[in-house]
Amino acid sequence: MKSHYQVLIIGGGNAGISVAAQLLIKDKSLEIGILDPADKHYYQPAWTLVGGGTFDINSTVRSEASVIPKGTEWVQKAVSTFQPDENQITCEDGSKITYDFLVVAPGIQLDWYKIKGAKEWLGKNGVTSNYIFDMAPYTYEASKLVKSGGKAIFTAPNTPIKCGGAPQKIMYLLSDKFSKRGIIKDVEVHFYSGGGILFGVKKYKDALQKVVDRYGIKTHWKHNLVEVDGEKKIAYFEDNQGNRIEESFDMIHITPPQSAPDFIKRSPLAVLDSSTNENPCLGKEHIPPNYLGWVDVDKYTLQHKRYKNVFSLGDVAGTPNAKTGAAIRKQAPVLVENLLHLKNGGSLSGSYNGYGSCPLVTGYGKLILAEFDYENNPTETFPFNQAKERWSMFMLKKYVLPWLYWNRILKGTA
Repeated sequence: MKSHYQVLIIGGGNAGISVAAQLLIKDKSLEIGILDPADKHYYQPAWTLVGGGTFDINSTVRSEASVIPKGTEWVQKAVSTFQPDENQITCEDGSKITYDFLVVAPGIQLDWYKIKGAKEWLGKNGVTSNYIFDMAPYTYEASKLVKSGGKAIFTAPNTPIKCGGAPQKIMYLLSDKFSKRGIIKDVEVHFYSGGGILFGVKKYKDALQKVVDRYGIKTHWKHNLVEVDGEKKIAYFEDNQGNRIEESFDMIHITPPQSAPDFIKRSPLAVLDSSTNENPCLGKEHIPPNYLGWVDVDKYTLQHKRYKNVFSLGDVAGTPNAKTGAAIRKQAPVLVENLLHLKNGGSLSGSYNGYGSCPLVTGYGKLILAEFDYENNPTETFPFNQAKERWSMFMLKKYVLPWLYWNRILKGTA
């Protein structure tokens, strides 16, 4: 391990690997370090299909070593603290690394602690979540616990989450499964969301409402899951007036609240509290539960607002777009262009428009491909109405996108 890199990347997921690969395509002489303690690399978008029983979980994982771009150095350590005024980070083992440029892309944190009992009951008594590698296969098994007269609950929190459509995708898939089993009219399917709307883009919202109506799904807005009693099979929700509601279940698919990793929240890189213009966690052990702590970057250039040689992208970046892999694919070339321009004494000419894409699985062989920007304007790729459910788009998600990820995106060529 070197003690200094021209470009130090925090995080070896989609964002970090894509940026490293694209940087090397532009300039093979760059000394790049990728800091990530993980042994495995996951293609998480397919976990919805795993949960629906139509994708092999083993096809979603490879060794981290196999995806590290040649010409970079993988530092298999975890970051502890940042010292951006000194262009330095400190690892958990106490070692220090300095840099000319820092790219922060460690992904997002699942805040299971905010739901009492949830983590303890995962994988038992019908309690599941596709947000965990080991749990996605159990989701399909849990759906078998729902018989005629039974009840399935699907939840979404009031925080930003990676793949905002994921809580609905698995709900639609399993509702379709209940339909194929001939029990959909005798099963209660509930969607409890901490948000207040089915989807932020009207074109796709209207299309999804028809899907909800088709399956007879009961929607509950501004309701956050706060506790799960797996033994009694009861879920507890709080609405925005503080009322507590309990709901029995045969299966429950949980999407946990999410935030920036704690080591980001406690760093000088995190977004400042708007009321105090300070970081409420800096130098403190306690983290306020409502502080999400994203990296404080300009939403167009992806450059840090206070530290000009620091950039961020992906789920951890404080940009108001959907946190999706498709967003990373549009962010990475903007960040690479701007970093290299800055390195060479130029201006930041690259601009990210907030593009996000959500392949909304609405059943087996059915998919609505939502694409949109910061202003929630549809920005569609194909010359047809993407709000219509299509078999071809389902094939795109199941076969084309995984291939593209492993063979092009991680290699910086897509």
